[in-house]
Amino acid sequence: MAGHSKWANIQHRKGRQDAARSKLFSKLAKEITVAAKMGDPDPDKNPRLRLAVKEAKSQSVPKDVIQRAIDKSQAAGGEDFKEIRYEGYGPGGVAVIVEAMTDNLNRTASTVRSTFGKHGGNLGETGSVSFMFERKGEITYPADAGDEDTVMMAAIEAGAEDVESSGDGHVIYCADTDLNDVSNALEAELGESESTKLIWKPSTTTELDLEGAQKLMRLIETLEDDDDIQRVTANFDISDEVMAAL
Repeated sequence: MAGHSKWANIQHRKGRQDAARSKLFSKLAKEITVAAKMGDPDPDKNPRLRLAVKEAKSQSVPKDVIQRAIDKSQAAGGEDFKEIRYEGYGPGGVAVIVEAMTDNLNRTASTVRSTFGKHGGNLGETGSVSFMFERKGEITYPADAGDEDTVMMAAIEAGAEDVESSGDGHVIYCADTDLNDVSNALEAELGESESTKLIWKPSTTTELDLEGAQKLMRLIETLEDDDDIQRVTANFDISDEVMAAL
């Protein structure tokens, strides 16, 4: 397990998920607002909004918060968020993709560039590292959703491309354009997912030692703490020994 999956595991062990709950809710609500503003405010008529709402619900965002985010998209004079992607290299030559939603491009670009520089990285041009990733849909289920064979069969029938099962649960991948259909089919067979979202899946990884991993974690944490940053993906891999030390 590498990259975003291992990072999520590290976050869980450090207890950061609870500490950053309100920040997570805010970022999920922003995604809902932008999705509703770009399309129809009815999730049934807007696939991107439907996925955003599904992801928010899987993270236990209250219904009233979700509805307020949708209503905000229709309010006159609301904030105009722009989506932008930054790419660069972190400590140890790890490729990093930063996805942002911002109402001030200059502020966000300056912050991201400064953060990379302060933590031993370098911000590159768009496209400088994304070729090392594939855009995929990712659906996660807990281990008790079924055994490996059961989940695999459900995933195949739903049109998924790959399944990774472990003691921590099941991670199902599909083409980015199929995410909505695959997640709905899986939900009918396995119940509600833990998470349903679009990701950048590393096609190649860079292994880090303890020092490199610690430096990269600080870079990712600092980026994720910024309100303009929606998500950060990196193509790192670390051994079980380094994972335990972290």
